[in-house]
Amino acid sequence: MDWNSDIIKSLSWPAAISNIESKQKLAEQIAAKVRSGNIIGVGSGSTCYLALLAISQRIKNEQLNIMAISTSIEIALTCSSLGIPITSLYEHRPDWYFDGADEVDPNSHLIKGRGGAMFKEKLMMNASQQNFIIVDHSKLVDKLGSKFPIPVEVFPTALMNVEAKLKTLGANEILLRAAQGKDGPVISENGNLILDVKFDHIEKDLEIKIKSITGVIESGLFQNQLVEIIVG
Repeated sequence: MDWNSDIIKSLSWPAAISNIESKQKLAEQIAAKVRSGNIIGVGSGSTCYLALLAISQRIKNEQLNIMAISTSIEIALTCSSLGIPITSLYEHRPDWYFDGADEVDPNSHLIKGRGGAMFKEKLMMNASQQNFIIVDHSKLVDKLGSKFPIPVEVFPTALMNVEAKLKTLGANEILLRAAQGKDGPVISENGNLILDVKFDHIEKDLEIKIKSITGVIESGLFQNQLVEIIVG
């Protein structure tokens, strides 16, 4: 029996989408890759939202049979509102995965996680057989960390330990991410805190060093991942 939910029916992207023309073109490129029978991993953010709109239109027009695995509650709700069936990593391995990024350097290393979903995004990327990162030109940088800090998801009681260890790795600014829709800090979907961490220089093994700190769940630094960058 259908819930007939007014909440689901009324869902839309909560803010104005920047560079929407470029993102719309990227969304159409991703939608064109969909084949009936695909299991698709879906990242978070506005470009992924637009891609889901385009994918849902293809499903309706061509009666495609696909399933999606989401990396966040927002994307799971979006899939539900668009009639895109959802599955999980318990049942299926993604044939391919698409997501955006906050920064992309010439080596295809990434900074992600402004939306706070970097743990599930990195898990999805490692589980998928093929990964597409879709970005507009504003996300391309010569040096990683030029525009955005590295998000680090931290188990709450490990906060002080993680801060101290990040400083030994060369962090020059560490901020606890504050929430905008609630008082206090952002709480991730995994029940953790998020630090935004700046480094003067991001070494090629920094991702591994951050992840080795006890209390770090995951970071938004993606180095040496197998990804195809699509620039709109």
